[in-house]
Amino acid sequence: MTSPDSRSLRRRPRAARYLIPLAAVVALGGLWLALRPAAASPWQTVTVAKGDIEASVAAIGTLQPLRSVDVGAQVSGQITRLLVRAGDAVEKGQLLAEIDASVLAATVEAGQAQIASLRAQADDARAQHELAQQQHARQQQLASDEATRLEDLQTAAATLKSAAARIAQYEAQIKQTAASLRADEARLGYTRIYAPIAGTVTSLDVKEGQTLNATYQTPTVLRIADLSRMTVWTDVSEADIRQVKSGMPAYFSTLGSDRRRWSGTVRQVLPAPSAAVGAPAAAQGGMPPAGTKAVQYTVLFDVDNPDGALMPQMTAQVTFVSAAVKGVLTAPLAAFTALDGESGAYEARILAEKSPDQLVEVRRVQLGTRNRLLAEVTGGLEEGERLITGEAPPDSGVRRFQW
Repeated sequence: MTSPDSRSLRRRPRAARYLIPLAAVVALGGLWLALRPAAASPWQTVTVAKGDIEASVAAIGTLQPLRSVDVGAQVSGQITRLLVRAGDAVEKGQLLAEIDASVLAATVEAGQAQIASLRAQADDARAQHELAQQQHARQQQLASDEATRLEDLQTAAATLKSAAARIAQYEAQIKQTAASLRADEARLGYTRIYAPIAGTVTSLDVKEGQTLNATYQTPTVLRIADLSRMTVWTDVSEADIRQVKSGMPAYFSTLGSDRRRWSGTVRQVLPAPSAAVGAPAAAQGGMPPAGTKAVQYTVLFDVDNPDGALMPQMTAQVTFVSAAVKGVLTAPLAAFTALDGESGAYEARILAEKSPDQLVEVRRVQLGTRNRLLAEVTGGLEEGERLITGEAPPDSGVRRFQW
């Protein structure tokens, strides 16, 4: 017979076979409870926080010197000396180039000689006038003594008037020739070209030995620019030009400037567009045809260039700042809904804090400065509140595990 002790020993291994799987199931259940994802929120939210907002208009501009002069030749001739090169710094009044002056110098000498001849003739006329005065006085004395004929007296008077007229004629010729001489001397002076302003020679359009013809137009010899102060010629689209005003702050950077910024203030908004593209459609009061580019308006502002880092014709990436605030409550502009019929009024949806039921509160808010992405919250929201920006995707918040 089998003893009771031997039967209990046979039952223990069988019970152990059931306890091990049960313990594994309990352990797996506890692990799933610990790692299971929280209930996904049906909303996308953003926390209202403090930040900076800058409302701006972006545009592309070109750098030009504020002051520049195209130095030309006012007389024709061959360039005999060219005393500067491109890139040289020059002072006002500095000699830049010389043109062959031999022909003009000869013309001046001829004018001077002609004036000398006219003055000699004028001196002779004065001598004849003095003689005529004496003869006329003698005839008058004889006439008073009734010792001469009336005809002789009249002849003496006419001779005196003729001598005076000859003097006036020579004096007029001297003035005319002197005026022509001054013009010739001025043209002779134009053979030496001087710098009209202080600056840098930015371009040189002629070579030494080249012959210039200034008969019909003034040939350009070189250009001088004052590079210490530059002007940004900016093209702003017609869609943004109303936001740009004189006195508005602006800044720009150039290609390869290592994020360096130059700042200035809008000096002028030119009233006429820089290009007439689209003008016919606008004149007819209709929409521009498909494919027509927007009209661009020119905005000017000046910046200092003490280190010469800015050069003519550089491309500037310009930003005009219409409004800027710092350290204010900010939120995405897309999270607000404008109220119909109420200018400046908006609504926002707020997710109730620590709400297990995901309660949503609709609240009226006031907005201040804004740009294309952010808006300044001036009333209706507090820092740290969760602002609903949209619905979450269907699989949002689901974590998948691979065993």
